[in-house]
Amino acid sequence: MIVAGCDVGSLTSKAVVMRDGRILGRAVIKSKARPWESAESVMGLALAEAHLGRGDVGYCVGTGYGRDKIPFVDEAVSEIGCHGKGARWLVPSARTVIDIGGQDCKAMRLDAKGNVERFVANDKCASGTGRFLEVMAKALGVELSAMADLSARAKQPVTLANACTVWAQADVIRYLHDGVPVEDIVAGVNNAMAARMSTLVRNLGMEPDICMTGGVAKNGGVIASIEQLLTIRLKRVRREDPQIAGAIGAALYAAEKVGGGAQ
Repeated sequence: MIVAGCDVGSLTSKAVVMRDGRILGRAVIKSKARPWESAESVMGLALAEAHLGRGDVGYCVGTGYGRDKIPFVDEAVSEIGCHGKGARWLVPSARTVIDIGGQDCKAMRLDAKGNVERFVANDKCASGTGRFLEVMAKALGVELSAMADLSARAKQPVTLANACTVWAQADVIRYLHDGVPVEDIVAGVNNAMAARMSTLVRNLGMEPDICMTGGVAKNGGVIASIEQLLTIRLKRVRREDPQIAGAIGAALYAAEKVGGGAQ
């Protein structure tokens, strides 16, 4: 049976269409002001890629902060479980998952079956989230997608004096005015993000293998800094885009509901 998962986040919305454990279509868009509009748009794109219509989907699970406002889902499931299940599908050996969303960041430990047995999250402040990187990229006048390459060219990464997004932004602007190379500032921003995540992982109690999901997983500068701080190499997500992990997990929940659990 064809199943689907829809993950409506604060910054981006993702959708995945699956059959027998194989992805038929996927899509990622910038979230709109209304969650239901984001859901309709992103699911339409995923279905178009799969050459399917809404009526072809046997069961659909919604997740993310807007999950309760998706009109077409059969069930809404917490993003914690969905991201854990999606991460295990992407990296079968994963036991610890780092996920950085638009408005929160979390670290999860999975049991031998891929279920989340413990997690810690930071959702009180934008620091350590996708929003943090978005604000810093805007202040620096660079694209989010360029931050990994810029960071790799840094000679003397700066240190941000404060983890708070507002004060960190002030530090970034001050460094720019002082003529500090953009590469060194970007590296400092990535390092600040990594420090916040490394603290969460230590509080959780990490267990190898460790992988990272979410859009920030495509920022090699953050990954490299986390690896240095934790003194362990993260397993790279190569099977699919790490940003769609939550949507994949939601689709896998849907498959389980209809008796077609996929690995």
